[in-house]
Amino acid sequence: MNIHLSLTPLISLLAGILILVMPKLLNFIVAIYLIAIGVIGLLGLGSIRLH
Repeated sequence: MNIHLSLTPLISLLAGILILVMPKLLNFIVAIYLIAIGVIGLLGLGSIRLH
C-alpha cells in the first residue's frame, strides 16, 4: 500500500488543526502558512511526494 502525500496539503492540515486548538494564534498561524506556501512555490518543493 502506497500513500502519496503532497507537502502543501499537509501544511494546510497542520495549520487548520493548530487554529482549532489555539484560535488566539490565528494571525500568527496564517502568516507562517502563507510564508511556507510561498517558499514551497518558489523553490518548487510542492511536487515532492512522501511514500
